[in-house]
Amino acid sequence: MQQETAAQASGAVHVADSHEQIRVLGARENNLQGLDVVLPKRRLTVFTGVSGSGKSSLVFDTVAAESQRLVNETYSAFLQTFMPTSARPQVDVLEGLTTAIIVDQKPMGADPRSTVGTATDVNAMLRILFSRLGEPHIGSPNAFSFNVASVRASGSFTVERASAAPREHVTFTRAGGMCPFCEGRGQVADVDASRLYEADKSLNEGAITVPGYKAGGVSVRMFAESGLVDADKPVREFSEEELHDFLYREPVKRRINGVNMTYEGLVLRVRKSFLAKEREAMQPHIRAFVDRAVTFTECGECGGTRLSEAARSARIGGLNIAEVCAMQVSDLAEWVRGLGGREPSVGSLVGALVHTLDSFAQIGLGYLSLDRAAGTLSGGEAQRAKMIRHLGSSLTDVTYVFDEPTAGLHPHDVARMNELLLRLRDKGNTVLVVEHEPETIAVADHVVDLGPGAGSDGGRVCFEGTVGRLRGSGTVTGRHLDDRARVKEQVRTPAGVLEVRGASAHNLRSVDVDIPLGVLVVVTGVAGSGKSSLVHASIPAGEGVVSIDQSPIRGSRRSSPATYTGLSEPIRKAFAKANGVKASLFSANSEGACPNCKGAGVVQTDLGMMAGATTTCEECGGRRFEASVLEHRLGGFDISQVLEMSVDRALEFFSQGEARVPAAARVLGRLREVGLGYVGLGQPMSTLSGGELQRVKLAAHMADPGGVYVLDEPTNGLHPADVEQLTAMLDRLVDSDTSVVVVEHHLAVMARADHLIDLGPGAGHEGGRVVFEGSPARLVAEASTLTGEYLAEFVQA
Repeated sequence: MQQETAAQASGAVHVADSHEQIRVLGARENNLQGLDVVLPKRRLTVFTGVSGSGKSSLVFDTVAAESQRLVNETYSAFLQTFMPTSARPQVDVLEGLTTAIIVDQKPMGADPRSTVGTATDVNAMLRILFSRLGEPHIGSPNAFSFNVASVRASGSFTVERASAAPREHVTFTRAGGMCPFCEGRGQVADVDASRLYEADKSLNEGAITVPGYKAGGVSVRMFAESGLVDADKPVREFSEEELHDFLYREPVKRRINGVNMTYEGLVLRVRKSFLAKEREAMQPHIRAFVDRAVTFTECGECGGTRLSEAARSARIGGLNIAEVCAMQVSDLAEWVRGLGGREPSVGSLVGALVHTLDSFAQIGLGYLSLDRAAGTLSGGEAQRAKMIRHLGSSLTDVTYVFDEPTAGLHPHDVARMNELLLRLRDKGNTVLVVEHEPETIAVADHVVDLGPGAGSDGGRVCFEGTVGRLRGSGTVTGRHLDDRARVKEQVRTPAGVLEVRGASAHNLRSVDVDIPLGVLVVVTGVAGSGKSSLVHASIPAGEGVVSIDQSPIRGSRRSSPATYTGLSEPIRKAFAKANGVKASLFSANSEGACPNCKGAGVVQTDLGMMAGATTTCEECGGRRFEASVLEHRLGGFDISQVLEMSVDRALEFFSQGEARVPAAARVLGRLREVGLGYVGLGQPMSTLSGGELQRVKLAAHMADPGGVYVLDEPTNGLHPADVEQLTAMLDRLVDSDTSVVVVEHHLAVMARADHLIDLGPGAGHEGGRVVFEGSPARLVAEASTLTGEYLAEFVQA
């Protein structure tokens, strides 16, 4: 102790101040190849590299995952049983970690009851405000919550005591704000019965068009053998009673094929089995069926507000809570600020509410309303919404981890985001950012560049140091850091126009615009100006339009590029034909699966509160298939070896010789065209980066028939080197007589466009108008909008 005091007196560094770095040694998660890196604390470190180079594997799957695992271990064994468990990342040494707060781009929830207000806790404060000041007074904050139903109950209970056991009668009531008709969802679903069957067919001929209801299957036999309908008669010839029993019969016990079963009408079964799930969580073919057969309309009782009549009756200054939540956040902040002086009893609550609402504006989300469903936010908007609760936090010395925080941001908004990142750093926090945006890389204190390539060609540190040194490093990122593009001088001639008249979705102000066909059109503008509203609401999918939005790819841990793109089907058929066996043998999810691991390739051992142990299946050696299946070969390879091939290798394999499969080659060609030649066919989707997932989705949709492709920010997650490849692919699509409409902020894509549509001039009610239409060269020359100013600076720098 005396030595420490002497050391401090002499100005020597205290031993507690020596832990100024996060040391990562021997990281091997996903494609990381024994990576070693040292990260400075209380600095802004940006991780760069081409898509798939291992950035997310290092930052999220190694550093952040281990930090959260160690924090979870500090809780009691009882609490840990309710928390997600994960194994320690594959890394030799991880030292100097601090508590990690992850702010990613994952959707905030597709449930209609999850809104911007509930996700950011603003609704909780507003409910308290209305329970204190609302007139008439209707109850506690729960009375204003559309997640809480009103409950009334009465009964008696017995209290066991030593001397006696008296019975007590109680009555219980709870006032909730949930609309009883739509159950707080704001909309009601109605099944179009005519979409559930083909009237000209009988049940035995496959009349039912609902997914999973195949002629002869268990679900159809329920109807065919019920005795209520004639399974051999076309549905069109059903009597009124038969049609009612077929579609709307209430649950009733029937003896079917010698077994007592519950029979109910098809419409009731569809409501229970399909409408109980959220649309975004459904498989693609199920979602397509729901879109076709189910209509969602605004609840006529609550007007889409999700709230009960009582909750809407209480008002403050003439406004009820539904009207307040429908206001634009920037306007709501001014309304709440005005309450502070008039109502001193809630001064502290008003202060906290104003601070949170102002944070929306600081982060570029002032154009949102609190009643907007959280599931409708883009990935970038969702990430910024999650940042709101951290901006005013008093925590210091924590590690904030961000996943491309500039995603979905106009160049005008990027500078504001950079300021927020620097503010978090200046409070004494470590900020780790995965990013491709040159403007964000430029403000970093430290840069870690991964590569040199993607997949197996990546996973190594190519550069560590300052931004200035990165520019001269010769890495892929260093070479592209100062990339500029020239505007297209000669633009294509449109082959026609797609007329949009009176577009008024969300904040659009009766927009009239002609979208040229046969050319590359880029729709741009600041975040919240109405770009997605114009493109997705005014150019609906169908009728030759293929719309590719930012909705996430969902699937199990067995999902892979082969299963998602439909590539696995022609491969299984080719193996079956070559060996004279059933195609289902070559599916790890069906008959050919290893019986020990059920086709997973690994065996999970549940250890309760401890992290579960995952071991390679000893039976199949991780190959997922039964041994007898692996004896069947195509072109000298078994099915597991084919699924281990990269896209490039598989394209060569299926394009020639006895293994020639044109259907598989076409899918593989699309995957290579979007820059995924290095990805393995059977690689789990969970191991792909955000940019890779976006391109897998694009490759899958390129097979859809259509003359117009609508893309929503396809450059998200892409390195500048990858953006060049993407824009070249878009040009090839247009040259093949396809119209391409892109919602985009990337200046390089704007420069390559044939036609620009710029919305603005601001966000929310300050936007929603077309402020420019024309060629990129004309926009640069005029520089009359924010987009024009930034594009002019970009091409002339």
